[in-house]
Amino acid sequence: MSKLGDLGARLHRGEVGYDFVKNRKIWYGLSILITITAIVGLAVRGLNMGIEFQGGAVFTTPKNSSVSVSQAERYAEESSGHDAIVQKLGDGSLRIQVAGIDTDAANKIKNTLADDIKIDAEQINAELVGPSWGEQIANKAWQGLGIFMILVVIYLAIAFEWRMALAAFVALIHDITITVGIYALVGFEVTPGTVIGLLTILGYSLYDTVVVFDSLKEQTKDLTKQTRWTYSDVANRSINSTLVRSINTTVVALLPVAGLLFIGGGVLGAGMLNDISLSLFVGLAAGAYSSIFIATPLVADLKEREPAMKALKKRVLAKRAQAAAKGGTEAQGDDEAYGDEPEDAAPAVVGPRNQPASRTRGRGRPSGKRR
Repeated sequence: MSKLGDLGARLHRGEVGYDFVKNRKIWYGLSILITITAIVGLAVRGLNMGIEFQGGAVFTTPKNSSVSVSQAERYAEESSGHDAIVQKLGDGSLRIQVAGIDTDAANKIKNTLADDIKIDAEQINAELVGPSWGEQIANKAWQGLGIFMILVVIYLAIAFEWRMALAAFVALIHDITITVGIYALVGFEVTPGTVIGLLTILGYSLYDTVVVFDSLKEQTKDLTKQTRWTYSDVANRSINSTLVRSINTTVVALLPVAGLLFIGGGVLGAGMLNDISLSLFVGLAAGAYSSIFIATPLVADLKEREPAMKALKKRVLAKRAQAAAKGGTEAQGDDEAYGDEPEDAAPAVVGPRNQPASRTRGRGRPSGKRR
């Protein structure tokens, strides 16, 4: 078995682990700091909306044009009075985008560009995008996002409970805010591809969160019938037991996206890949982070406010204090579902676990059903 596989097995058995829930305030603070930075970037710099959203024209030069990207950008800005985005396509032609112009202005810019580049105006292909079409696309995107959020909350409230639905909703908002803020900070263009990327990462983030929630739901059945573990203990165990799986799926998903962003968009200069690849890259990473560090600890916070869980925590802490006073030997008598080995010391990862039948207990008897 590989080292990572062995670590995953040990995490699942509760032999090793990290207390995510106990240190949740650190992760809450880090998330708040990142979110504030993203919001400030969005407020100060704003989003660089693509031509599809604000309208304008796209001019494509012929393949044999000798003008450089910087020259074409200067020519377009001088002739239009607007900022221009110029991209060199794979066949050697140039794609020039100028936002916020109408049909008359587009024809004038086309003729001026032809004179500057020293080609015939008919050789330049011009496509005009109306702002009403972009506004319609934006409205549909917001409607789709809103419907998605509502359906997610309803599903999780039915399949699990409202606390998990609320935690998942907070995690999704967290992921969207960070991704949009990164777009504002780096200045990448927002296109329909970006919207598609945002909707894609929401589904991925939700999948990762539901995996942990499903493990938590299974392990907290009849939790109040024992006095060994608190809800936070079991929540922490659920995170650790699915940690390697979350890491593996995230890394595998990020590798091809990183290829699109850094190699396709950066090295090869295919700038049109950036609009969707950046949203996927940032969103996938943020989704994995929020599933582990935000969603489940938040559920534990909300659940520990219940009277039944408060009473359970009080009993568990009292029993641990009593065991500590006796030198670490605790009385046995917890339910079989949560294991009945002696609690001589706190495990590396607290949470319910069943020991193999071959393992002996403190009194020298093999673990199994009590007689």
